[in-house]
Amino acid sequence: MRDKIVETLIAAVRLGKPRAIARLITLVENSEEAAKTAVFHLHPHTGRAHIIGITGSPGAGKSTLVNEIAKAARKQNDRVAIIAVDPTSPFTGGALLGDRVRMRELAGDKGVFIRSMASRGSLGGLSAAVTAVLTILDAANFDIILLETVGAGQAEVEIAAVAHTTLVVEAPGMGDDIQSIKAGILEIADILIVNKADRAGAARTTEQLRTMLRFGEQKAWPVPVLETIAVAPTAKTGVAQVMEKITAHHHHLQTTDEGAERAKTRIRWQVEQLLHRRLLKMSQRAEIEALWDGLITAVFHHQTDPYTAANQVFTKIIHEG
Repeated sequence: MRDKIVETLIAAVRLGKPRAIARLITLVENSEEAAKTAVFHLHPHTGRAHIIGITGSPGAGKSTLVNEIAKAARKQNDRVAIIAVDPTSPFTGGALLGDRVRMRELAGDKGVFIRSMASRGSLGGLSAAVTAVLTILDAANFDIILLETVGAGQAEVEIAAVAHTTLVVEAPGMGDDIQSIKAGILEIADILIVNKADRAGAARTTEQLRTMLRFGEQKAWPVPVLETIAVAPTAKTGVAQVMEKITAHHHHLQTTDEGAERAKTRIRWQVEQLLHRRLLKMSQRAEIEALWDGLITAVFHHQTDPYTAANQVFTKIIHEG
């Protein structure tokens, strides 16, 4: 019965119907089988959307900037989907899902689809269902998909594995430049943005980031550092320049070998994640759990070592999988 519902929704998704898109996303979030069915049918219809990842430390103004980018894209008549991943509570399993509240201005626009998702404990800032959701939105003929991650800082490099263009948002006076050095987050940036550029220290933060880029590995795409003021009493600042660089980076990927190379890297990452989850699920079967208990006790008493224990679990999974 569920497969029939999924197939009916898939047909409606191809027509871009928002309610069907929302319902199918809910199903793939809650069911791996639904995700498998949806991706199987929709993957052949993907490849058109430009997926833009937005990451950075909490408080840098990512949601506000996403709001402004979406409004600018709509002025270009692009259909825009926004996926905002909110952190899941490690205690209750719930999530605030507050980005839809922060993006009220876009709520009445039929050319914009907004969805909040819980990270569900993923250290990389993305939930396991994100890649399936991106497939749904791409197949639903959105031109631009904006994927905003949790804002956990150092763990967020995972977004570069699913986005075509990655925006890293910093803010002055927050120590974000130091965080960038620690996290290696500069390496995933296609565009660096210093938001809240009207604050004291903005010019210093911008210059520090440019200096770090000069001393880093030189890429075929020179990473720009832009300043924005996404919240301002009068005119917004820098958003037009961000849109220009997003378009330029998209063109760069389409006209150089880097686009195909990164696409293959994304596919490899997605397949590896699926294999990882499948193996983990198999390791949680009752008969494997019994083996786990004995091995953990054996390691505790120094009767065996962790590598040998892992090999025994793996061997049992392979032979009985």
